[in-house]
Amino acid sequence: MTTITTADLASRELAAPGRVVIELDAARKTYRTGDIEFEALRGIDCTIREGEYVAIVGPSGSGKSTLMNILGCLDVLTSGRYVLAGDDVERLDEDALAAVRNRRIGFVFQQFNLLPSLSAAANVELPLVYAKVAPAERKRRALAALAQVGLESKSGNRPGELSGGQQQRVAIARALVTEPTILLADEPTGNLDSTSTEEILGIFDDLHAVGRTIVLITHEADVASRAQTVHNVTDGRFVEHGAEARQ
Repeated sequence: MTTITTADLASRELAAPGRVVIELDAARKTYRTGDIEFEALRGIDCTIREGEYVAIVGPSGSGKSTLMNILGCLDVLTSGRYVLAGDDVERLDEDALAAVRNRRIGFVFQQFNLLPSLSAAANVELPLVYAKVAPAERKRRALAALAQVGLESKSGNRPGELSGGQQQRVAIARALVTEPTILLADEPTGNLDSTSTEEILGIFDDLHAVGRTIVLITHEADVASRAQTVHNVTDGRFVEHGAEARQ
């Protein structure tokens, strides 16, 4: 099997609107501890196209967090196939996987994961630091990303000086700053009050309206209902597969 390198990724054209950016085929993930096996994913098939807004919803233990780790290239399948933006993930070498996580996938987590000692702008710049973008360009892109989420005026504030909703908006800006193919959000409203939840979901609505590809992992049906397509996951399998949530 030929390995895909970072140079190969750079030479490829990313998916155009309407093209498939995520394809899972018979995806299975089994964890083993001694003689004990636990099958977290049990043969999931899924196709997500450029510009689609998809929610994956299920209770604790349903397999949705494992699926998030697979989609984010944070873990690998036991069997089956995962193709991301035309590349078979199994064929990516370690440097290419790191490049995918840094540039093609924007992560938003429940806990925000902001560095408390850095300003909002510096937190947003971090993926660009890892990508070795020049300082002036990092600053320009960080401020533009903060403007996208309505927080340009808070660029100098540290996380402790911001509300929970504002911190999550900074985290979204950080996810957007590399212009990723996919925005992957794991329980992004789990720590927020109802007002902040509505603000964050409104940002996702706006991003979807301008063609962003969003995959939202949640246990809340009302949060999932904002998505274009909803996949319900139970015991590692999709049920009511691909039900349309709204037009």
